[in-house]
Amino acid sequence: MPAHVTVPTATSYCGIVWGSLARSAGVTTRTGTLSDVRAGRHTCFDRLVLDVDAVPGSLGYDVRYVDVVRADGSGSVVPLAGGARLQVVLHSPAYDDRGRATYTFADRTELVDVDGWSTFRQVAWAGSFEGRSTLGLGVRARLPFRVFVLDGPGDGARLVVDVAHRW
Repeated sequence: MPAHVTVPTATSYCGIVWGSLARSAGVTTRTGTLSDVRAGRHTCFDRLVLDVDAVPGSLGYDVRYVDVVRADGSGSVVPLAGGARLQVVLHSPAYDDRGRATYTFADRTELVDVDGWSTFRQVAWAGSFEGRSTLGLGVRARLPFRVFVLDGPGDGARLVVDVAHRW
């Protein structure tokens, strides 16, 4: 290539350098219980937040793109809107030691209203079984994502899943 030719370099969208490969961390045994699921819109990404009453350093998770999200226990397919599906597995149940629900919802197919969002298409409940809780996140396409844990609220922790609006 001649010395005077400039080769363009790819620039990242909003400085995002995430990929789309599976993310997992933490312990594989039960820690705390799920207490809330919420979401937020940001300039460059949509955010899913799972509130857990667990010590932040003890929170385990597995988040990955899958062909289908399956319901915990039954294995039934959880239908999701969008061109791609993220399976979010939290290593914490949505019930306490006596089997009482610690997280409840009005509609298992729409945990959070994401109608009209840039990336999210649907947040659905896939169940809580054997100390784990699973959600299906329907997204517009297989886009870059990141996963991390934050302290709070209170003495608990938050599992955060950010999905970029584009590559």
